[in-house]
Order: sequence, then C-alpha cells, then structure tokens
Amino acid sequence: MMRLFIRVIGVAVVVGLFVTAPANAQQVVDEPTNLADVDNTAYGTTAGEFLLLGAGARGAALGGAYAALVNDIDALYWNPAGLALMDRGGVLVSTYKYVADTRYNWAGIAFPFGGGARAVGVHVGTFGFSNQPVYTVDAPDGDGTQYDVRSTYLGLTYSQNFSDRFSAGITGKLIVDALGETTASSYALDFGTSFHARIGERPISASFVIQNLGSSLKHDGTPLGVGVERDPPQGQQNIPQQPAEARLRTKDWALPIMFRFGVAFDFINNSASRLTVMGEFNQPNNSDPSAGGALEFALLDISQSGFGAMLRGGYQYQTDNNIDPTGAAGFESTASGQGLDGLSFGGGLMFDRGYGFGLSLDYAYRNLGLLNATHYWSATVHW
Repeated sequence: MMRLFIRVIGVAVVVGLFVTAPANAQQVVDEPTNLADVDNTAYGTTAGEFLLLGAGARGAALGGAYAALVNDIDALYWNPAGLALMDRGGVLVSTYKYVADTRYNWAGIAFPFGGGARAVGVHVGTFGFSNQPVYTVDAPDGDGTQYDVRSTYLGLTYSQNFSDRFSAGITGKLIVDALGETTASSYALDFGTSFHARIGERPISASFVIQNLGSSLKHDGTPLGVGVERDPPQGQQNIPQQPAEARLRTKDWALPIMFRFGVAFDFINNSASRLTVMGEFNQPNNSDPSAGGALEFALLDISQSGFGAMLRGGYQYQTDNNIDPTGAAGFESTASGQGLDGLSFGGGLMFDRGYGFGLSLDYAYRNLGLLNATHYWSATVHW
C-alpha cells in the first residue's frame, strides 16, 4: 500500500510541475524581479469553468468549505480521499439552475470494497443550455437556426485508507466542451488527501486537494472551415475564381486549476447530535484566492425513528465580491444583494432504519450577488 501511495504522490507532483511550468515561465522578465511580487494569476484565460460548480446541495450550503468533512458519494468531486471513508455504497444526483437560464446536473455512484479500506466511484457533470437562436450580421433578428452549448465531464475515482488516520484518492477525468458545432476535449487529474484524528473525544480532520491538473481545451469543427478568396491570375481579372479551402485555428485554453486546504472540527459529537465547524482556503489559477467558513448541525435518529435532520450555513469571501461593475462606467449600480455574495445556507432530511437502505434529500441556497441567487437540490440513496 505504501508503494502505491508513493507512486500516486509522484504522479501528482510530476503532473503539477508540467502544468505549472508555463506559469513559471511568465515570470521571466528583462530585469531581475522579486518573484514574491509577481502576480501570475491567469485572469480570464481558462475554459471549462463548469468544473468548479461543485456537486450536491450539502457542499453548496457549506459555501464549498467541505473538502475536510466530506465522507460520502460527493467526495467524488470535493475530495477523492473522502470516498474511502464511506461505510456502504450509494448513488447521488443533484441539479440546479445557474445564471442566464443555464443548468448544471451532477450524478455519482460509489462502492467501498476491501473490507472498507478502499472505494471506487464514477461521476458525471453536465452544464449548458439549448435551442438558442443564431444571430448574424446579415440576420440580426435571427437566421432561423438554433444552437446548443453543452459542457460535460466523466470521472473515475479510486480512494484508499492507508491507516486509521490517513487516506488519499485520485480521479481521472475526460472533459468535452461542445459550443454549437465545435467541440474540444481534454484530460485532467484530481488528487486529494485526508488526515483525521481526535482531540479528546472530538474528531478533527484536515485535507489538501488539487483539482483539474490536465491538458488544455482547443475547439475544432465544421464551422471553422472557410473559403478564402484568391486573386485571379494576371490578365484574368474578370474571370471568377473558386475560393481556396482554409480552416480557422482557435486558441487553446487551460483548465481552471484549484488548490484547496481545509479543516473540520466537531464541537459536539454524540449519538444524538453533532455540530461541526469548518474552514477552507482556496487558490484558483484564474482568480484571486478565497476563504470560507461553515457550520453544520445534525440531529441524528430523532426519537429513534430513523429520521434525522441537518442545518447548514456558510460564507465564502473572495476579493471580487467587492468589485463595483458599474463604477468604471461612471454611474452607480441599482442592483441589490452584492454585499451578500458568497452567503449560503440549507438543510437536509435523512431516513435510515438500519435495514441496509437509507435515503436523504438536501437543499441549498447560494447568493451570487449581482447575478442573484441559485438553488441546489440533491438526493442520495445508500444500500
């Protein structure tokens, strides 16, 4: 097992060096520079942003500060190491309506094996919209055709407990981005660790996760084929010429890499209830770092009925929460709710009578500031 762990660590480090090499190269300038003062953030230079939209209503209600706590099917997204902490198999599906009438759907299925020491899972996420009219210069009111946008990833995760206090996991992803009649594909890796211990009788856990280390997206398709007018031979200016076939080349776009470090601690943990506080620091490659905190309170097996309930709340602070998008234009914004950007809350109901079958339903509200709010729903079945 230790050899496998060392190999996984080695692969993650090597891939990380290759992915971050271009970013390091950007720091080479004409004169010596203090690297600590160089802002290498790749603002607006990544694609596949749907890879950062999460999975399940539980993580959304906690503001994304979830990587250190997760120990169920949604670990397939938040932290592959948490999958090995599952005690039984299950399936989770979630959906929510995002901005501009787009929708994001996610589903995962996972199975522990090896006496609970290992787990595997498959997950898929889709984002996009459909049946949108095509507008052109010649047809500003629409040319009668429609187009769809569909971004999809398919992931396979393996997770293992290396001791009673440490687990690690790795995910391989295939990503396909379809914009109208053009498509792009890439491959990526996620790697996560989970360290779990106790302070007295109270569980504490810490995690480190790297997401979306992989190749870039470069679109191609039929619409990129064009005809280029050729100059007629000398003396034949009045003779029509057949256009020469040519193909437009698109720019390749990097994936949105995310580094997560989180901690979770149970202030209350007994057979009737649990109160967990958690915090997380995130460093993406396409924006400024952010940090968040959250609380989850759970009532377990209420009156020995098999029913349980959870209340959750969180807040994620990021520097772009303070941006005034209208200030540069010289007028004041009339939109409300910008100060609440990053606020989230929600809850869940669960039922488990111990017959090998369990069901839970979860909801989350997330404030997106000027982009208004969104609502998450998810359902989980265990066996």
